[in-house]
Amino acid sequence: MLEGHVCKLKRFLYGLKQVSRQWSIEFTYKIYTFGFSHSEHDHRLFTKTTTTGSLVLLVYVLDILIARALEELILEVKTDRDRLFTINDLGVTKYFLGLEIARSSQG
Repeated sequence: MLEGHVCKLKRFLYGLKQVSRQWSIEFTYKIYTFGFSHSEHDHRLFTKTTTTGSLVLLVYVLDILIARALEELILEVKTDRDRLFTINDLGVTKYFLGLEIARSSQG
């Protein structure tokens, strides 16, 4: 590179403070394309209602919690997600942000 010249980055570099904001903007845009809408009370809470049920998606920094009533809905979201992002699926949630998550077949 010649002295006095700069390079324009095509991607954000890990570790820069702008990375988390850019990831959030990109994630929000893509989650809208899946039919989710965000809560007017919490901009990190997304919901989607279909004829077969509802989904709730909660995002905290880089942690994402997906809650649903039907397994088919969550599989659909995971398939869409895997096409756009490289995310580890940690399975059934036991704890999220220090809170214990309990499941019940009675609701």
